[in-house]
Amino acid sequence: MNLPRTAGDLRAAGHLPRGVKTEIRENLLAALREGRNPWPGIVGFDRTVLPQLERALLAGHDFVLLGERGQGKTRLLRTLVGLLDEWTPVIAGSELGEHPLEPITPESRRRAAELGDDLPVEWRHRDERYTEKLATPDTSVGDLVGDVDPVKVAEGRSLGDPETIHYGLLPRAHRGVVAVNELPDLAERIQVSLLNVMEERDVQIRGYTLRLPLDVLLVATANPEDYTNRGRIITPLKDRFGAEVRTHYPLEVAAEVDLVKQEAALVAEVGDHLVEVVARFVRHLRESSAVDQRSGVSARFAVAAAETVAASALRRSALTGEHPPVARPIDLESVPEVLRGKIEFEAGEEGREIEVLTHLLRRAVADTARARFRGLNLRELAEAVTAGHPVATGERVPAADLLAALPELPVLHDVAARLGVGPKDPAGRIASAVELALESLYLTRDIGKDSADDDRAVYG
Repeated sequence: MNLPRTAGDLRAAGHLPRGVKTEIRENLLAALREGRNPWPGIVGFDRTVLPQLERALLAGHDFVLLGERGQGKTRLLRTLVGLLDEWTPVIAGSELGEHPLEPITPESRRRAAELGDDLPVEWRHRDERYTEKLATPDTSVGDLVGDVDPVKVAEGRSLGDPETIHYGLLPRAHRGVVAVNELPDLAERIQVSLLNVMEERDVQIRGYTLRLPLDVLLVATANPEDYTNRGRIITPLKDRFGAEVRTHYPLEVAAEVDLVKQEAALVAEVGDHLVEVVARFVRHLRESSAVDQRSGVSARFAVAAAETVAASALRRSALTGEHPPVARPIDLESVPEVLRGKIEFEAGEEGREIEVLTHLLRRAVADTARARFRGLNLRELAEAVTAGHPVATGERVPAADLLAALPELPVLHDVAARLGVGPKDPAGRIASAVELALESLYLTRDIGKDSADDDRAVYG
């Protein structure tokens, strides 16, 4: 409420207009100097993508984020909002959010000349200065740049009057950030309309002589297959982007785990060891020759897998009355059936999708158990199971029943401690840890595992 409300007040306060790229550069430098993270919520890009992106912004370049689906490109673009000033002055009532000291449209210039220092000023929040457009084949030049507004013509203005123009998305993003998702999907003739915006920093609408000096940061995302192989981004447009930044999937299991824990909306407790299984499973999928790697395995797959595991645990709690609901390794079995449609397989793998997914999921379980139980001798547990203490698990088997099937063994305390579970924790957490150890012994063929008629699995 204490901010200037007229152009005169703004000028008296010593406010100087600055371009959006200068604004972003100065705010980014301030964040780096102060040790603040300018990229909240971005995981796994610290040493690779973010340094390149920061250099592009400091250079004042428009840029393309190039990467497969589900690599966080759109999320990264949306964090650019945080590099804008929280509040910026605009001419009150202006269509394009022009700066009160630098009007660019004929109407705003006329108002500025008539009102002088009394030109009214509004303040726009930075969230309103980010514009996002999903490129679709039906996008028109009028959508992006503008066209003649028949309503204004009908009101009595002549067809050649610049004020008959209805401005498109790019002019309306003046003094802000414009993000175009999936840029190669724009028709080539539509891409031409972006050339002037990126180089001459103006737009040309139909036959009008009006030229608006736009101040925008234009950023885009693209898939490598579209961008490099199909040639659907016209060469002059490629040339106008100052930087191309390659994104990637998380390079380390820990980063994948952090991403899943950050993004997944879990309806039941899913222990870190099961999230790690999901993370390793996704990494195996990205390395598998049976999966079409040109399509990629999205981070959304890992998030959906964790949410499916949580949903399975919640369903079991409803069936057994167990509370609180805690996921166990048995809940992982729901993932291949539910999520196989999210993966593109190679042409020769038809009919083997579930087999491939199940095999890779078991590998992920084995890898996680090996990492978590390294140096821990599970022979005592294996001997107890094979010597007459079979253990049943399933969607109708409560955690208490699973634990009651085993005698008191010191190794069980060690197993639970390795997974951060204490003796006073709920039975579901302890059962989840014990079941991972049992599944590990089964996968290393130290114990057996049979399916019962009532959908139970019995370790014995």
